[in-house]
Amino acid sequence: MCSLPPLLPLFLAWTTVAGATDSTMPFMEYLDRDRLVCLKWGFDNLQGNITFQLVVNSTGWVGFGLSPNGGMKGSDIVIGGLGPSGSYFTDRYATGNSMPLVDDQQNYVLLSMSETDGQTTMTFQRPIKACDDKDFHITAQPIKLIYAYGTTDEINYHGSRRGTKEVNLLNYMPRTIPTDSNYLSAKVENFTVPATPTYYHCKVLKFPKLNTKHHIYQIEPVIENHDVVHHMLLYKCPPEVTEPYENRCYVGDIGDLCFNVVASWGSGGGVFEFPENVGIPIGGEDNDTFYRLEIHYSNPEIKAGIKDSSGLRLYYSAQLRTHDVGILTTGVLVRSELPYNIPPKTSQFRTYGICDTSQFSLHMNPVPDLSVFAVLLHTHLAGRKIRVGHFRGGKQIDFLGLDENYNFELQQTVSLGNIKTIKPGDEIVVECTYSTTDRDGITKMDLATTDEMCLAFLFHYPANNITYCASRPNTTFLPTINVSDIASDEYESLLKNQPQVQITLDDASRASYLINGTVRKMMKTPTVACRRYNASSRLCASWIVNHAVILLSFLWIAVV
Repeated sequence: MCSLPPLLPLFLAWTTVAGATDSTMPFMEYLDRDRLVCLKWGFDNLQGNITFQLVVNSTGWVGFGLSPNGGMKGSDIVIGGLGPSGSYFTDRYATGNSMPLVDDQQNYVLLSMSETDGQTTMTFQRPIKACDDKDFHITAQPIKLIYAYGTTDEINYHGSRRGTKEVNLLNYMPRTIPTDSNYLSAKVENFTVPATPTYYHCKVLKFPKLNTKHHIYQIEPVIENHDVVHHMLLYKCPPEVTEPYENRCYVGDIGDLCFNVVASWGSGGGVFEFPENVGIPIGGEDNDTFYRLEIHYSNPEIKAGIKDSSGLRLYYSAQLRTHDVGILTTGVLVRSELPYNIPPKTSQFRTYGICDTSQFSLHMNPVPDLSVFAVLLHTHLAGRKIRVGHFRGGKQIDFLGLDENYNFELQQTVSLGNIKTIKPGDEIVVECTYSTTDRDGITKMDLATTDEMCLAFLFHYPANNITYCASRPNTTFLPTINVSDIASDEYESLLKNQPQVQITLDDASRASYLINGTVRKMMKTPTVACRRYNASSRLCASWIVNHAVILLSFLWIAVV
């Protein structure tokens, strides 16, 4: 139910107009942190129409769009409202950070527009596949949704009344809120952020005792200084960690042994609520476990005196779910003596990290199938694309994660909608694409914000003791190369074809090594093929021919 805080009066109960249960629009997301913008949607089938209802805490114009990267350029947008002369509504597209242009083909249809108690409710519909190059292709991949609104019906610059959220519209997982909800807090208290460009702060802590096993079902970031908090990770520690402390990370303290990721957050991300059948286990036998909160502060302006109390809230319940959640960190090994450098002045340079799951048997037996249901992709400022390839028997069978328009300011954990199964012996390849056209020197793969990372956090069940599986090319025997003396594509290929050194860690921080790993060749990102199936309806004929293959087919569709 879209329950927004009304404007007039402030505490008036939400009306039945926007809040009534509607079986045609069963899905709902708040698009902003303050819950002033709510989206409901639904669809009958993947070849038909999708219906949206946007509820905004304003009586001015409201806008909603589908964006390739979270910004205006290339976005498919509708703008509407209820003015003195009645309702208005147009299908538009944006060519840049300016007023969106009216689309010659008006594929969006307004179903209703109303204003009640200071709030605007706009209900509209479009074909899921609109054969219009100005309309965004809605696929089974997560899509960046944008919104904006004004305080009057004069459509002009929205100022700060805008935002972005990544949502999987067609593969949305049902979620439920338990009746006995409570939360644990992992946060720093009034910490003085050092006046240095990059700083990693670690706090080792112990949660209040829970006598029986509970499930964490929702992760909520609490960010006090959005301009300096870059990302946060909460790790579960091995038994060797027995005392709380706070200090700089990665200076040799015992908390550096904590590598079992329990919760993650990246810049621009919001609340992540787990699907109704899974939760992160906590309490019971784990009552004596310590956790390490890691906060990466990025302070490029080297401001002094910033006080911060950021962290994470972990909402939990005694109502246990079917599966325990684990998080597997994959990609390029973050810290290593093996150099892995990105050359300057290049528009496209790709790095690769692998995870050969055949190594898991060295840590556990038997090795279970991993059911992956969500992913968080992470690079730093130069990142432009991330692809996570899934290989079986040396051949790629799927993408576990895919973002062709990566936006550093929008790092959201997204549900995949369907389950993707990693079997023992499967391989994972994480490919990251960077642009360094504005950089004069090399970019290292390391911790600083001006360095780069290439990571994919895979949320899966059942939970197991494997926590980390990443690699770097073995550059030990390469001759010293001046990146200015070699073409960037040749340098990329040289590094890609070096043997990969893979490190696998379990929750006791035991490591195993694969010295001669291989980066498999990844397939091209498939695109949506659109052809008219009825000129009058402007619907597209899908190459999906029957319901039985819908989910399988959508594994190969990507946002263009």
